[in-house]
Amino acid sequence: MPATPITASTRYFRPGVTKVDFLTTVANQAAPTRAEINAGTDLSPEVASVEGWMVNSAFIETPDLASRFVGKLAARISADDSSINFYASSNSVDVRSLLPRDTTGYILWLDEGDVAGRKMDVFKVTVASAPKQRAVEDPAQIQIQFVVTAQPSENVTIPA
Repeated sequence: MPATPITASTRYFRPGVTKVDFLTTVANQAAPTRAEINAGTDLSPEVASVEGWMVNSAFIETPDLASRFVGKLAARISADDSSINFYASSNSVDVRSLLPRDTTGYILWLDEGDVAGRKMDVFKVTVASAPKQRAVEDPAQIQIQFVVTAQPSENVTIPA
């Protein structure tokens, strides 16, 4: 008898679904409350692109004399350098007022939308810099570069 197949995914296209929120405070990073989420700011309408926001493990090789094969152990956990590019406004009223350098808080990735019972990732962050992206043919953008300051909470259930 063959192995049981994995449950089929319901595939989706991120634009119009994924939400990115910024929260200034969270009492418990592993379980933000609905009130804390509602008090945050939905960044999604101004997000042009993203980079990073992945949690990775390093590996340590574990060679021994019993074999030519070199096994590995999962080691330290880290988050990629992460940033979000936002659209800049011609009147200077844009993300720069919400996320200036040294701002601390939490970025919530609600990948399948802000839907109770689904999952989100919570990153504790500090804004490292906010450089302006200058290009001739692209819309004006500001890149907010973040430092992830604590181990992210992954696959947290979104509260009702």
